[in-house]
Amino acid sequence: MLVLVAPGQGAQTPGFLTDWLALPGAADRVAAWSDALGLDLAHFGTKADADEIRDTSVAQPLLVAAGILSAAALGTQTSVADATGPGFAPGAVAGHSVGEITAAVFAGVLDDTAALSLVRRRGLAMAEAAAVTETGMSALLGGDPEVSVAHLERLGLTPANVNGAGQIVAAGTMEQLAALNEDKPEGVRKVVPLKVAGAFHTRHMAPAVDKLAEAAKALTPADPKVTYVSNKDGRAVASGTEVLDRLVGQVANPVRWDLCMETFRELGVTAIIEVCPGGTLTGLAKRALPGVKTLALKTPDDLDAARELVAEHTQA
Repeated sequence: MLVLVAPGQGAQTPGFLTDWLALPGAADRVAAWSDALGLDLAHFGTKADADEIRDTSVAQPLLVAAGILSAAALGTQTSVADATGPGFAPGAVAGHSVGEITAAVFAGVLDDTAALSLVRRRGLAMAEAAAVTETGMSALLGGDPEVSVAHLERLGLTPANVNGAGQIVAAGTMEQLAALNEDKPEGVRKVVPLKVAGAFHTRHMAPAVDKLAEAAKALTPADPKVTYVSNKDGRAVASGTEVLDRLVGQVANPVRWDLCMETFRELGVTAIIEVCPGGTLTGLAKRALPGVKTLALKTPDDLDAARELVAEHTQA
C-alpha cells in the first residue's frame, strides 16, 4: 500500500519551484492560482530569497501549490481520487501541518481553488497572530520523548510537533527557546531553530482559529475518497466536514505525526511518496518505518522513479 504525504512549513527553499514550472501547463496553472490569491507564487517559488519565503503568509500557499503541482505531474489531475487519465489512488494520504490542506485536495475533500483560498487565509491569520509576541520553534534531536515533553512543559514550552523517530519540536517565546538551548532535556544532542515565523500549533495561534473558522464557512467539503489520516490524533477521518473542522483547530493544537506513522503501519503501508518540496517526512519514515520504501519529489527528475513506485504499490 502506498501513502502520499505532503510536507509542512520549513520544507521550502529558495528556487525550489523553478524546475516544476518548466513542465507543460505548470506555469499557466500557477499563474491562475496567483491571480486568484493576489500572490505571485511563481516569483516566490523561483526568485525570492530565504527570508521572503519564510514569511508565513507566503510560505503556506506556496507549499500547498507546490504539492498539488507535483502530484499532478506524478500522474493525477487536481485530486488523486478524482483523477481522469493516468491517475492513481493511494491507500492513504496525510500532510504535516499546512500539508494537511494539500492532503485534503489529494483525498477529494477540497478542490485546488478552495484549498488555496483557505491556506491563503490561514497564512495571513497565523502571520498576524505571530506578530503579537516574538515566538518561534526549535527541533530537539535525540533524547527520550517522555523526558523531553516533561522538560519542555517545565520551561513553559509546548511540544508543538511530536514527529516520531525521536524528533520533537518545541514552540514558545524566544526567551523560552533561549532557555531551552541552555538547558536541554537529558539525552538531547542538539536544539535546532527552525525557519518558521512563530510558535505554530500552540496557544499563541488561538487568534487565527476564529478567522480560519470564518473562512471555512464558505467551503463545502466532500467526504474523503481515500483514507485521510489526521494530525490531531493519527486517526483516519471519513467525514469531509470533520476534516475541515480539524484543519481549523489544527493551527492551535500540536501535530502528532508520530501517531500518523503508527496508523500507516497499522494500515500496512509498503511505500511512501512525499510531494514537493519532499525530504522531511520521508526522512522521518526511514527511521520510524523500517522496510517501507520512500521517495521524495524534490525535482521533476524524481518523477520516473516515483511512477515506478506507484506501479509497484498501487492498482491503476
